[in-house]
Amino acid sequence: MSEAENPGTRGWLNRTVLGAGLTSALGDFCYETTTVILPGFLAVLGIPAAVLGLIEGTADAIASFTKMFSGYIADKFGHRKTLVIVGYALTPVGQALIALAVGWPLILLGRIVSWFGKGLRGPLRDAIIVQAIAPETRGRAFGFHRAMDSLGAIAGPLLGVALLGWAQTLPWDSADEPFRLVFWLTLIPGLLAVLAFLTLVRDPEHTPNPAMKFISTLKGLPARFKRYLAAVGIFGMGDFSHALLILAATQLLTPSMGVVQAAQVAGLLYVGRNTVQVIASWPVGALADRFGARPVLIVGYALGVLTAILTALVFATGNGDKIVLLAGIFFIAGLYVAVQEALEATVTAGMVEERTLATGYGALGTVNGAAKFFSSAAVGILWTAVSPQFGFGLAALLMAAGTLALIRLR
Repeated sequence: MSEAENPGTRGWLNRTVLGAGLTSALGDFCYETTTVILPGFLAVLGIPAAVLGLIEGTADAIASFTKMFSGYIADKFGHRKTLVIVGYALTPVGQALIALAVGWPLILLGRIVSWFGKGLRGPLRDAIIVQAIAPETRGRAFGFHRAMDSLGAIAGPLLGVALLGWAQTLPWDSADEPFRLVFWLTLIPGLLAVLAFLTLVRDPEHTPNPAMKFISTLKGLPARFKRYLAAVGIFGMGDFSHALLILAATQLLTPSMGVVQAAQVAGLLYVGRNTVQVIASWPVGALADRFGARPVLIVGYALGVLTAILTALVFATGNGDKIVLLAGIFFIAGLYVAVQEALEATVTAGMVEERTLATGYGALGTVNGAAKFFSSAAVGILWTAVSPQFGFGLAALLMAAGTLALIRLR
């Protein structure tokens, strides 16, 4: 029996897990750099918060539905690695479109292309990781992978903020051109991610299921898993894109700092969030292996509720110094995202049969993305039409309802 066929004969930190982690780090280096400066770019172009919410929500929705079909296709035909490589290749294409944008339509298209690629690769990469490790080490393996993912999300924004500061010193004809330079530079790590996955990751043998039918496969997923997806979906309806957190920090700090410096500080706060996520991801996975993934996931969901409540409160406070409260919000956000991203996949692996694992991950991604489309769009629209307090307050209520549903799951 080969190493790929018997993952229990070796440690969890193998070539495939390492390769997938490095690829994710480079991929996040690419598109998280855009995430951290995109709100400032939109502010310079005069595009309101409601549009950012719709852009991020639409991108999430595209990614989610792509995950469903990519997982099904992989389970049916057995092709995974090629689709993952294509998914990573689409990210720099989307970045290039954003760099060329003069208004929101091309920005929307660029985010759709990037997140289509993210949706294409996500379930298949996770299925490859699961089949390369022993079941009792899933928490640690996914914790490591998410930590590497977030490591790129730290390095990219840090360099992006630094490059944006440097670019401001160059002679430009308009305020948006320094942002465009940073977008173009993100193509380098995006292309390196494709190369890393191509050369390092080994896809364990996977038997095709040519007779598999899409609807019947979805109906055949375990009932308990469907109840779990319902809890994830309710929570996700409040789990707004953290690009809105960056925009919140940018707006709250602009009166005292100016828009460019505020965008830089907001970017550094997001880097802090990602740093917390890196540090917490592996310990979270180890705790899940020891005490069970669902109880730890419940704690993470509760921290998500707290993040939304505090964000609503920071808008409700006076005009004093908000940097400390904002730093606390980004810190808590890093903790709950570390739990969520490591353990939603871990819980799924324990509920779904191996032959439909990619489909299960696709269903998880679809539920998450569709819910986040609602959340990001709703928070952005309510922010503009009513108040940011109202938008983030509604998010907190929905996240709390999802947490209670997960608690009730037996």
